[in-house]
Amino acid sequence: MLKLFRISSLLEGISYLVILCVTLGVISRDFVYMLGMTHGVLFMLYFVLSLAASHKQGWSVMTWLLVLLASLVPFAFIPVELFVRKELLKNEHAAATNLAQGS
Repeated sequence: MLKLFRISSLLEGISYLVILCVTLGVISRDFVYMLGMTHGVLFMLYFVLSLAASHKQGWSVMTWLLVLLASLVPFAFIPVELFVRKELLKNEHAAATNLAQGS
């Protein structure tokens, strides 16, 4: 679940930056509908997966809210990426420890 959330976080963050490029005039406004629709779907996916990952990982409500708030701030997907990567390493270490103790 966490890996899927990580992918959705990166895609949502990049799509947000693309939308901002339209606002700044870097990308033509002809693509607003397509880019906006794509970003909206990715945002909804991000929201659902963040909630599922939060529940599965046992994050506090404050942690989940900060992760959710990060989707509204440009470039905040980078700290979320670092946080999720740390969580994945923690899970892998816990799984290796449990495997070693089970032997």
